[in-house]
Amino acid sequence: MSNSEPITEKPLDFIRQIVTEDLKTGKHPTPVTRFPPEPNGFLHIGHAKSICLNFGIASEFNGRCYLRFDDTNPSKEETAYVQAIKEDVKWLGFDWGDNLFYSSDYFDQLYDFALDLIRRKKAFVCDLSADEMREYRGTLTEPGKESPHRNRTVEENLELFQGMKNGDFSEGSHVLRAKIDMASPNLNMRDPIIYRIMNLHHHRTGDKWCIYPMYDYTHCLSDAIEEITHSLCTLEFEDHRPLYDWVLDTLETPVHPQQIEFARLNLTYTVMSKRKLMQLVQDGHVSDWDDPRMLTVSGLRRRGYTPASIRDFCKEIGIGKKESWIDMGVLENCVRNDLNITAPRVMGVLDPLKVVITNYPEGTVEDIEAKNHPQNPEMGSRTLPFSREIYIERTDFMENAPKKFFRLDIGREVRLRYAYFITCVSVVKDEDSGEVIELHCTYDPETYGGNAPDGRKVKGTIHWLSAEQAERCEIRMYDRLFKVENPDADKDVNFKEHLNPDSLTSLNNCLVEPSLADAKPGTCVQFERQGYFCIDSRDSKPGALVFNRTVGLRDSWAKRKK
Repeated sequence: MSNSEPITEKPLDFIRQIVTEDLKTGKHPTPVTRFPPEPNGFLHIGHAKSICLNFGIASEFNGRCYLRFDDTNPSKEETAYVQAIKEDVKWLGFDWGDNLFYSSDYFDQLYDFALDLIRRKKAFVCDLSADEMREYRGTLTEPGKESPHRNRTVEENLELFQGMKNGDFSEGSHVLRAKIDMASPNLNMRDPIIYRIMNLHHHRTGDKWCIYPMYDYTHCLSDAIEEITHSLCTLEFEDHRPLYDWVLDTLETPVHPQQIEFARLNLTYTVMSKRKLMQLVQDGHVSDWDDPRMLTVSGLRRRGYTPASIRDFCKEIGIGKKESWIDMGVLENCVRNDLNITAPRVMGVLDPLKVVITNYPEGTVEDIEAKNHPQNPEMGSRTLPFSREIYIERTDFMENAPKKFFRLDIGREVRLRYAYFITCVSVVKDEDSGEVIELHCTYDPETYGGNAPDGRKVKGTIHWLSAEQAERCEIRMYDRLFKVENPDADKDVNFKEHLNPDSLTSLNNCLVEPSLADAKPGTCVQFERQGYFCIDSRDSKPGALVFNRTVGLRDSWAKRKK
């Protein structure tokens, strides 16, 4: 592109086009959106896409976005999930202000709406069992049959529904159904259940209710009560939209939000189902919802992903109408790009090999100045202790190395990052195994800072740590949780059969520089030449540091596929 060509903005996605047109025509003075999670598990990266969309539209168009918990199923909901979701949304950088709501806030109104449907002869109490109801429902090619209770009188339905509310009936004995069309080609319109009996304690309403509204019935009415303008949801709810509209049209609500569907996030090497993620937790395949291998928001946070990287990822993939797959490398590249700018550089040795610099003065500890970020002078510098005995990475030495190996070999000279040139003169090996356990090297004191006054060049630069001052730590090397791109592709094979047995490797003899001894949990750094790492927020503590590998410096999976 020449300098004279104008830089064009990325075109608006189809949802933002709708919002723009609605504001232009005066249909709405300002957009009101909502993020409506069910508190039955932790949020995952797919929810992050919805969060960024709903809160993003509110921000961009000077509107409002509500956080509303659709808490209509007490059998699966917990206060702990509510708190985790709130924490995740805040961490991602979004604020709902005073606009925090729960569907349970509207239970009285929802009950009154149900009475209204009964009075309008648009709902009835049904006594069919679950098996009978499935039988009566029909199939995709055959219409359903009407319930024998469909034509009960309004008075009889009101009395029975009141009895359901009062606890006069057992679970499963009665339900309230909408009266729509048992011959509809859309199964969601074949007299769906809108209330069921559940004798369970609710995390907010306690034991006040023993009947609870169904999600499809609750969702549209909650949107209407809150005067939502654009009800954004994923494509699996497209077939539910006629029911959404039917409830609001039948009840003649003064506000009728517009439901708009967009493609959900399908990301390779993971699963996007809270039910399946919960199985991984309950079956012990991961430590918890915040296991750094999980693509939950809390798992990504613990692994070292930043809010900015996740927001950038959601912006990068965009919003579309058709299902598609996003390669995991796109997400990894977003955090790599962000940490490349924000993460300070430090030294970390994952597999230490001892080096004795034989001509360096014994007992001397020298301060070596090191930049915290080579491209960002504003991040300043730090000092690294340098001494006669240091550790280097074991892979930085090879006996009888080929010519293109630009690190240590006997007789070969390399640069120690920020310090001196050293030359390996001999090795010490274990008598039994023959393994190299120590290198003896000499250094050139005229090469401080990594430059030789005589102008000679070396092709290799390696990192190092002073043996005495280095901090010992555990480093957890994380890989992708699944071995295959789509664990759900084969319906005849349980998705857990595709779990990657090497998704976690713990290294317990690692070293980091002493500047990290008091670093706070959650701190992200780049171990030079190694990758990006984060101090674990759960297990790490002073004197027993634990680092999680966030992502490598390059996409190693792309190389594997080649």
